[in-house]
Amino acid sequence: MSEQIITNQFQKELKQHGDEHFPFLVSYQKLSEYESGSFMWHWHPEIEITYVQKGSMCYKVNNLVYHLGEGDILFNNSGVLHSGNMENQEDCSYIPVTFDTRLIYGFFQSTINSKYVDPVIQDSRLPALCIDQSEPWHKPFREHLLHIISLDKNKPDFYELDITICLQSMWRLLLEHITYEPQISRKSSLEYDRIKKILSYIEAHYRDKITLNDIAKHIHLCESECTRLFKRHMNTTLFAFLQEYRIERSLEDLNAGEPISDAAENAGFTDSNYYSKVFAKIKGCSPREYRRRH
Repeated sequence: MSEQIITNQFQKELKQHGDEHFPFLVSYQKLSEYESGSFMWHWHPEIEITYVQKGSMCYKVNNLVYHLGEGDILFNNSGVLHSGNMENQEDCSYIPVTFDTRLIYGFFQSTINSKYVDPVIQDSRLPALCIDQSEPWHKPFREHLLHIISLDKNKPDFYELDITICLQSMWRLLLEHITYEPQISRKSSLEYDRIKKILSYIEAHYRDKITLNDIAKHIHLCESECTRLFKRHMNTTLFAFLQEYRIERSLEDLNAGEPISDAAENAGFTDSNYYSKVFAKIKGCSPREYRRRH
């Protein structure tokens, strides 16, 4: 069954990463599960550490591109925009481990938080870090991550406590060995903040009529610069992205058996015939055929 990451405030991902009592999640993913073999740009406040189990993928984080192979690990910092796609049309199996940094620091304004966590998650110079076994510390980091995945799968006694201990050990390794990619300029940092605001606006208003002027006003830019900004960073136009986003949001209604006209209206399309036309262009089949397949 093909899927796509459903997003909220941005593209802030809607999927809950664990729960309030233990904000931690291990997922088992394949790029082939997504339409066109890629997952859309999105972000979330949680840390995400991705382990490539089989195959390879092109993983983009803000303005950085990583070519990850089997056994490679990518640390994604809080709040970064990221997306991934197949390389050479070959599938990739990967395991994202996502967690709230509260599991590291315990409580707000603790010494652990102010001294060891906030400086990392607020550092714009560290959107991501590739852990590819090229350095000695990569081996224990990988061992901790694989142990976490095993603990989550088997859930032995005290597994939550052991997962937390492993996460803290991995954080300690990161702190000791942080290296930086070429520094992002202040201008680029501001542009990524504006991209997030655009995505957040789309998420909040996709059911409504949205104009370019609405979005441009929201991020305090003129319409032409807003268009150029989005195209430069997202490699697509605002209009095309909005259409794709609305189609993705309609899939839940389709899969739940809602009438096609309702799925269209709930996703922001005022004309169900136009919705079907856009759907076929993006998904390669009609809404009715998509429902039959899935």
